[in-house]
Amino acid sequence: MDGVEVFHPRYFLIPKICMVFHGFSLFLSSLKLIRDIYREFPFDLIDGHYIYPDGFAAVLLARALKKPVVLSARGSDINQFTEFKSIKPMIRYALKNADHVISVCDALKQEMVKMGINTDKISIISNGVDTDQFYPMDRREARKVLSVPGDAKVILSVGSLIPRKGFGMLLDTFGSLRPSNSGITLYIIGEGPERPFLEKKIRDLNLGKCAFLIGEVLNSELRTWYNAANLFCLASLREGWANVIMESLACGTPVVALQKYLLLLMLEFWLIVPLNP
Repeated sequence: MDGVEVFHPRYFLIPKICMVFHGFSLFLSSLKLIRDIYREFPFDLIDGHYIYPDGFAAVLLARALKKPVVLSARGSDINQFTEFKSIKPMIRYALKNADHVISVCDALKQEMVKMGINTDKISIISNGVDTDQFYPMDRREARKVLSVPGDAKVILSVGSLIPRKGFGMLLDTFGSLRPSNSGITLYIIGEGPERPFLEKKIRDLNLGKCAFLIGEVLNSELRTWYNAANLFCLASLREGWANVIMESLACGTPVVALQKYLLLLMLEFWLIVPLNP
């Protein structure tokens, strides 16, 4: 990738029933590979992203090679995985034994502080965005490429079709707006196991002519979608620092990222006072 060789060591796991062993399994399966790499490239430190199982394994690898380790918390590794009593001790172990920890936002940092991690040990470094790939372009041209109606008010949302992303809530909210705002259209980009549920919801809410599940889109094509939209909407139940927000803003498209009732209020406000007409 970009001239850097990438390895994908396999490790043993049984889905759903042995999550508590994933960190140990990843460590044991990677140890020989990491030692082989070190003989050819004597690296100075280990950079582990996602606290469990990756970060936990990274801490064990660092101890085995007597190297410092920096971990990065991304979101659900702290907000969700710490709810599991079986792996919370390993998450705390990884955080306490890391030489430093990076958080993508302050809220995530505060959650780690609540777990007993020294606040001075945590730095906040938000996610970046590639402005060579995501930048403003003419909306009419973008809509022409995508065959999106030129006069529509377009709401866009992007993410995996899973419950945590809140697309069901977004469709409910959109359905309550639609009767008095016939010119708005919703496009959802992404794929996942919740597609049948969302398709049924679109039918039940009679949104078949104004709400569309686009499926997967190449990352290189997302710029056109962001630029074709009047508004980007993120309705996730929880996020660390969503890349899609940065990508949308880099394209000049405003973002609403709120929960159910505030989401409805903000969308209604946008329809009255367009932020990006």
